[in-house]
Amino acid sequence: MVMTTKTSPENSTAQHVLTKPPFTLALLHPKHWGVWFGFGLLAFLVNVLPYRVLLLLGRSLGSLGARYGKKRVAVATRNLELAFPDKPADEVAAMVSENFKNTGMALIETGITWFWPTWRFKRILVDKDTQTLRTHKANGKGVLLCCVHALNLEITARAMAVLGISGLGVYRPHNNPAYEFIQYRGRTQNGNRLIHRKDVKRMIRILRQGEILFYLPDHDYGRNKSVFVPFFAVEDACTTTGTSILAYTSRCALVPGSGFRNTDGKYEIMADESIEGDYPRKDEKAAAAYMNSYLEKIILRAPEQWMWLHKRFKTMEDPEVERGIRYK
Repeated sequence: MVMTTKTSPENSTAQHVLTKPPFTLALLHPKHWGVWFGFGLLAFLVNVLPYRVLLLLGRSLGSLGARYGKKRVAVATRNLELAFPDKPADEVAAMVSENFKNTGMALIETGITWFWPTWRFKRILVDKDTQTLRTHKANGKGVLLCCVHALNLEITARAMAVLGISGLGVYRPHNNPAYEFIQYRGRTQNGNRLIHRKDVKRMIRILRQGEILFYLPDHDYGRNKSVFVPFFAVEDACTTTGTSILAYTSRCALVPGSGFRNTDGKYEIMADESIEGDYPRKDEKAAAAYMNSYLEKIILRAPEQWMWLHKRFKTMEDPEVERGIRYK
């Protein structure tokens, strides 16, 4: 699920209210045929091929992508070198190779999430431990469900709804109307809802009302509304302060969540720890560092399934230093 967290209350306006995009004849314009064909083919493949074949197909696509996507291979390699400076080069190379196979699988997982019927989707889920989240929901306590950009994030979001703990996902509408028509429906199955990434006032309101908000604070969203704190071995990683804004103003619970694929090809859904007790709500820098420590724990459950292809450490603390210098 493509989400972002670089938001602030003053950006929240009525224009950010999301509605289900209707079908119009304009969506059939030839300029959209590529989108319809691509998603049509994906829907066909994920529904006719056995799951084991889909796993093989996805990983093969990822290997092919690594062969031709040398720039992204370099980004993933550099990220791992920065995050794990003591890791030998051969281990880094092996992780990059596996990461690209999982990246290819992400395309298949998107198709599975958006186009599989619930009865089939449920068969690949393992509710490993979501009791903490269920307890908060039963007590009417709002939860900021802090997840990471796992390559199978689409699976995780729908899985929560299928398991009976649906929520709202922070959402950025797609610029292509045909793509948006499909994406919106794919991400609102089984009771999940969406909230515009800039509608912070509504985020605070729904948390106060006892809802679950899916939130991804693990990427580099730029200098605005960010601080520089440790993330893995990088001491000054640009980190959003959006988490502390929402936590401080809504007094919600904070629960890290994940949904990584295990060796059996099933997705282990976890939301097993409530961490707001020691969260330094009034200190943005300490709060960001605190959250990063938990995000690291989530990623280390299956590091090869995290989005290492993103330039996580591109924004420098010194504004005079060139952005992305670590990747030169």
